[in-house]
Amino acid sequence: MADIILGIESSCDDTSAAVIRDGWLLSNVIASQDVHKAYGGVVPELASRAHEQNIVPVVSEALSRAGVSASELTAIAFTRGPGLLGSLLVGTSFAKALGLALDIPIVMVNHLHGHILASFVKEPGVPVRQPQFPYLCLLVSGGNSQIVRVDAPLQFTILGQTIDDAVGEAFDKCSKMMGLGYPGGPVIDRLAKLGDATRFKFAKPHIPGLDYSFSGIKTSLLYFVRDEIAKDPDFLEKNKEDICASFQKTLIDILMDKLVKAAKQTGIREIAIGGGVSANSGLRARIQEEGRRRGWNTYLPAFKFTTDNAAMIAIAGYYSYLAGERASLDVAPVSRMADF
Repeated sequence: MADIILGIESSCDDTSAAVIRDGWLLSNVIASQDVHKAYGGVVPELASRAHEQNIVPVVSEALSRAGVSASELTAIAFTRGPGLLGSLLVGTSFAKALGLALDIPIVMVNHLHGHILASFVKEPGVPVRQPQFPYLCLLVSGGNSQIVRVDAPLQFTILGQTIDDAVGEAFDKCSKMMGLGYPGGPVIDRLAKLGDATRFKFAKPHIPGLDYSFSGIKTSLLYFVRDEIAKDPDFLEKNKEDICASFQKTLIDILMDKLVKAAKQTGIREIAIGGGVSANSGLRARIQEEGRRRGWNTYLPAFKFTTDNAAMIAIAGYYSYLAGERASLDVAPVSRMADF
C-alpha cells in the first residue's frame, strides 16, 4: 500500500502544501504574500493573518492537483519550527485538526531539515539525481547559514554555522540600506550580473574553524557607501551594479572558503546546497565551478525547491514517518532552533 503524505509549510510568509506518494511529488502549491514588500521585511502579524486565509484553499488545491482525496492520506507532515511563531501556529493547528478528523498520524518537521533534504524530492518525468551519504550540505537562507554533514536522512551533524547574521540577512539588510527593495537577494543577484565584481573590495571576517560571520561585511558596505555618497551624492546610482557584483562575490567567497575547508577536513566530495540563498545564480555557478576543479559531485535543488515550500517538508516528513516518528496532539510550534 502506498504511503501518501500531505506536507504543510507555514514558517514565514509563504503558505504551501504538497502531496507525495512513496517519495514522488504529486503536487506543490505555494501562496506568497506581497504585502510585506511595502515594509521592507516580513511583518509577523500580517503573515499569520494571511496564512489563516490561505491554508484551506492551498491544501485543497494541492489535493486536487495530486488527484488525491483527503481520505487517501497516510499522514500529515507539518513544519513545527523554527520560524515565526504565529505563522507556525496556523500550520500546526491545521495539521492537528485535519489529522484528528481523518484519524491519521501527524509528523513534525524541522524546517531546516526540509531544506537539507530538498535534493531528495523526486518528480515524475525528471531524472533522479540525489547525493550519496555522507554528503555536505551548505544550508543558506534568511535566518541560517550552516555547513551540515548528512550521514542519513535523519542523521545530521552541524560542522559550522553563523555566529551572528545569516547570509540571507546580509543580502536583505544591505539591499534595504541601498534602497534596492525587498527581498534583497534576487535584486542584488540581478544587478550583480551587470556589474564588475572585481571593482570594489569589502572586508572579510576571520573566524576560526568552520563558523561564519556576516555582520562585519554589512558594516563595511554601509560605511563605504556612506563615505562615497558624501563625496558624490549620485555615487550609489551610478555604481550600484558594480557594488552589488562586488558585494555578492564577497559573500560567496566567505561561504565557499569554509565549505572547501569542510570538504578537505572530512574528505567528503558529495556536496549539496539548500535554502533560499541557494537560488542565487552566482552561488550556484561557483558551487559547480568548485565541483569541477575539486572533483566534487554537486547537487543543486530546482529553483522551486530553494525557497520555503511544502515539497521539502513532505519528503522530510516521509522519512520521519518511515522511521516511526509521530507527533502528539499537544505538540506546540517553536520559533527558535534551540527549542526544537
